[in-house]
Amino acid sequence: MKLFVDTWGWLALADRGEKKHREAAACYTERSSVIGRVLTSNFILDEFLTILFSRRPFAEAERFSKALFASPFLTIEQVTPERFNAALSLRLKLADKPRISFTDLTSMVIMSELRVADILTADVHFTHVGLGFRLLPE
Repeated sequence: MKLFVDTWGWLALADRGEKKHREAAACYTERSSVIGRVLTSNFILDEFLTILFSRRPFAEAERFSKALFASPFLTIEQVTPERFNAALSLRLKLADKPRISFTDLTSMVIMSELRVADILTADVHFTHVGLGFRLLPE
């Protein structure tokens, strides 16, 4: 089964001090044993790298980011103009959920398009949109 990694997931993996680091690492290790099973997006990586380099020592952030981009197990999905527009449509449909970030909406679009249900995140709003997403680690 495929796994989409959200910003929180990358932070939990990169920082051993994160509350659920071990659980996140175990989940990632299980899913990353096969090429093409782990996905993220360019928008997620933008958020993640910004936070990583502000939180962690530069050398540590550099090592993690280099290893991430060298991984043959990771597929980085692009937020294309079509996906961006689909996220905007989703934003307009979810008027009652103004706290969901646009980046998360782009993730939801990608996950729905690729039929990925599992997401490495602590963001519970992925379960509030009725699209069948499952948060990991449980």
